[in-house]
Amino acid sequence: MKQNLPYYEMLKKFDESRKDLKPYGLTCELWEPHLMKRPDRHNEIEINYVPEGSLTYLIHDQKLKIKKGRMIVFWALFPHQIVEYSKDTPYYVITIPFYKLLNWNLPKQFLDMLFRGELKATTYKPSNPDLANQIFERWTTELNRDDYALKDICCLEIQAYLKRFAYRTMNATSSIEKVDSLPINLVEQMAVYIAANFNKPIKVTDVAKAVELHPDYANSIFKKTFAQTISDYLIEQRVLFAKRKLSISHDSITSIAFDAGFNSISRFNASFRKYCDMTPREFRKEINVKR
Repeated sequence: MKQNLPYYEMLKKFDESRKDLKPYGLTCELWEPHLMKRPDRHNEIEINYVPEGSLTYLIHDQKLKIKKGRMIVFWALFPHQIVEYSKDTPYYVITIPFYKLLNWNLPKQFLDMLFRGELKATTYKPSNPDLANQIFERWTTELNRDDYALKDICCLEIQAYLKRFAYRTMNATSSIEKVDSLPINLVEQMAVYIAANFNKPIKVTDVAKAVELHPDYANSIFKKTFAQTISDYLIEQRVLFAKRKLSISHDSITSIAFDAGFNSISRFNASFRKYCDMTPREFRKEINVKR
């Protein structure tokens, strides 16, 4: 099928050597399915549309299969990795910078689902696959041209498409709460700082210091965007890292706890139980049974 695609020469493939957290920018591109040896992370919203075959992602600890004709929207700051695919046929990838997304006035409930990583809630099957193929193909072509006016038009179209996606996902029938106007660049910097340093002995004061804000104010604007405090978010990232390691490695639970950034086994066990309603040992046993 590859040779019949008009934009085959534009196919991309995940670069295993790319720097962690490096942004892609606003893009719409055709990607070649590829078993990823390591997860990718970048602080953008990512949309995948699969015209043929299927892709299976491991996003944090969640394994999710995206079937033919379906699309998924997720926050790519979560580690994501293709672990299976059924056909050697391209799929579409859109990346949207974080600051753009928060300026698009999407429903807050929808953004909350993205930031919490509720993947099943942000998958969707377009009612007209042929039209979806045409739209994604057009964006792939036009965003790769040196025409800024055309790129602006594509940006507006992607914004509208995502709003429609959010509308259907939320099953909205009336006005929906919008995200407050916030210093988005500072919120983004805090999220990226935590993503890069959660496994180190950092605290709320360190996150606030990284963006030169008072801890109370930093916590306030962070909570308005992510619906949780910096401290809770930091602990959750450590637990999610641990869940991923428990799912894919044979490392000892003690080793995983310290690798995740916890300074004691008791604190790790208490935090894990709080977020997962089970102990790390019980979680690993359940994962092995499912396999």
